[in-house]
Amino acid sequence: GFYIHPSVVLDASNGTPYGFANVKLWSRSQNFANKHERNYRDLPIEEKESYKWIEVSEQTISALKAQVPGMLIVQDREGDIYEQFARIPQEGVDLLVRARADRSLPDGTKLFSSIDKEQVPAVYSVFIDARNGRKKRTAKVEVRYKQVEIKSPKRINENTPKSLKIYFIEAREVEYEGSDAVCWRLLTTLSIDNMEMAMNCIEWYSWRWRIEEIFKILKKEGYDIESSELEYASSIRKQSLMIMEVTIKLFLMRLAYAEPEIEITPGSCFHPEEQQLMEEYMKDLEGSTQKQKNNYSKTDLKRYVWVIARLGGWKGYESNRHPGITTLWIGLKCFKDIAKAYKIFKDLSTR
Repeated sequence: GFYIHPSVVLDASNGTPYGFANVKLWSRSQNFANKHERNYRDLPIEEKESYKWIEVSEQTISALKAQVPGMLIVQDREGDIYEQFARIPQEGVDLLVRARADRSLPDGTKLFSSIDKEQVPAVYSVFIDARNGRKKRTAKVEVRYKQVEIKSPKRINENTPKSLKIYFIEAREVEYEGSDAVCWRLLTTLSIDNMEMAMNCIEWYSWRWRIEEIFKILKKEGYDIESSELEYASSIRKQSLMIMEVTIKLFLMRLAYAEPEIEITPGSCFHPEEQQLMEEYMKDLEGSTQKQKNNYSKTDLKRYVWVIARLGGWKGYESNRHPGITTLWIGLKCFKDIAKAYKIFKDLSTR
């Protein structure tokens, strides 16, 4: 088997996906020893598998530095690595990482509890969907933030700073006792001077979920790459990269519906020939009532996303939930089959 660690590029103003800055692929040897056998804690960071977070951050900077005025690298708990906070931030580059460890601070307190006495400048509400036995609810979330100084681990080399000043943000659900209460603790090298900036960080971190959706499409709920019958590992790797390119189109299609104020052209996902075919096929998908008509402009990607969603099982009523990634993936796969059949028919009819 092999592992994939992608770096997805999103527009910070609206979440529009542009592609991948870097995709790291690697395999473990059959004799891969466990952490205890390798004395993992004492290894230099470069010899640890977790170094992938720093490596991909560096590759992302290399790929984008000349193209954008600034970038924020957003990572999950595994990216909470002291060496990364020491190495990656630079002019125009910052980190936003979910805190994994309840670090000891120089004043003797612990990171997570250090924020308890801070004022709550804002409270916001967020709707929580029902999922896996969880009931839907509206969560009341308190937000706090402060600057903290974090200490280096004992294993650190002498060229790394012994402490760093960064900002700590906590978004914690209140008035709810369930084990699934919302609690996000974020560390960032951005300067958090007001609640607006703190809320921006919370929103930017929420976009990290797109990575999980990429793997959902790549695995069981989509292409089921793990069941591929290709003979060579190198072929499966190439197939995985091709599928990941498709996920960007799926994100753009979903965004077109979820954020109607964002203008996305049809050409970002479909060739003119594909658009023409959908115009013809659309007649069979529209219903008899006005609510089941596709009234979007031909210059709007939503017009063609409507077709893909209908092919994926969406009912076509705007009052229903917007089509999700899985629905769009099913619809796109169906449309590709239709396009192949149309091409064969077209080739035969001109002979």
